[in-house]
Amino acid sequence: MSIIILAIESSCDDTAAAVIRDGRVISNVVADQEIHARYGGVVPELASRAHQANIVPVVDAALKESGVSADQLSAIAFTRGPGLMGSLMVGVAFAKGLAISHNIPLIDVHHLHAHVLAHFAEPPMPEFPFLCLLVSGGHTQIMLIHDHLNLELLGSTQDDAAGEAFDKTGKLLGLGYPAGPEIDRIARSGSPVFDLPHPRLPGYQFSFSGIKTAIRYFLEAEVRNNPGFIQESLPDICASIQHHIVEILLDKLILAARDTQISQVAIAGGVSANSALRQRFEEVGRKEGWTTHIPPLAYSTDNAAMIGITGYYKYLAGELASMDIRPEARIPLDR
Repeated sequence: MSIIILAIESSCDDTAAAVIRDGRVISNVVADQEIHARYGGVVPELASRAHQANIVPVVDAALKESGVSADQLSAIAFTRGPGLMGSLMVGVAFAKGLAISHNIPLIDVHHLHAHVLAHFAEPPMPEFPFLCLLVSGGHTQIMLIHDHLNLELLGSTQDDAAGEAFDKTGKLLGLGYPAGPEIDRIARSGSPVFDLPHPRLPGYQFSFSGIKTAIRYFLEAEVRNNPGFIQESLPDICASIQHHIVEILLDKLILAARDTQISQVAIAGGVSANSALRQRFEEVGRKEGWTTHIPPLAYSTDNAAMIGITGYYKYLAGELASMDIRPEARIPLDR
């Protein structure tokens, strides 16, 4: 008998649902929330309201696209955290209600764990053990992946994440939200001609909090001499910011790979959709002799397929959740 998992993701501003059959994605539906762009960032209350409006049609679309009925489901996987509490509550409450009404089990999934296992949504898949650089709007980490359910954290950011660095510097440049994709787009017509400071933290730790300050001082100094500097040099500024962040990320990943002598190396998370990171990761991989793994764009940003894949492996291991489980805005990766 097939194992069929319905997955629900509602950690931030995307409402998503997917259906996984025997570890393979057969539907994956995402509804984004454009309303946040006008505010320059995600507004939690608006996000939770939008999830309430979107979750029924999104789940319905995922089931119809898969050709699966709710009565055929083996379990329902959902994002427990980390994320915005109001958004998480919508997904958890819906999952519980559906599970109770159809008498099927629940599976709680850690959002970051799911980003890593997005690599198992379709082949080619990494071989264990492998290293994974996880880069998103709120997290930047290097992990050693021993198997589907055994992740070891090697290093993480001590302050801002790489995605936050893109968004904060983009705001200084007057770009819309989210700024990361805009910087990526504009940088393609520029060159990384401007030098920026490179933080030197020990081991596999990251720091991005100083980047916004350094760029602000740089821009202020240049604008004093030439008021039109930002408009005239925007592609080169974006290319320099992007190059700087990418090199910080890959320097640490190279160090971890050399220290552990692991050649199976992956990237994951929303920032892994960045074209410069994907290109440089492949270039570094060829130079270092890595077998590189990059998730398809559909599985890089927040989606429910990755929740379902993780739920599938937890189901096989018998790791089910009780009906009194609650969402958590902050939750360690080892829980």
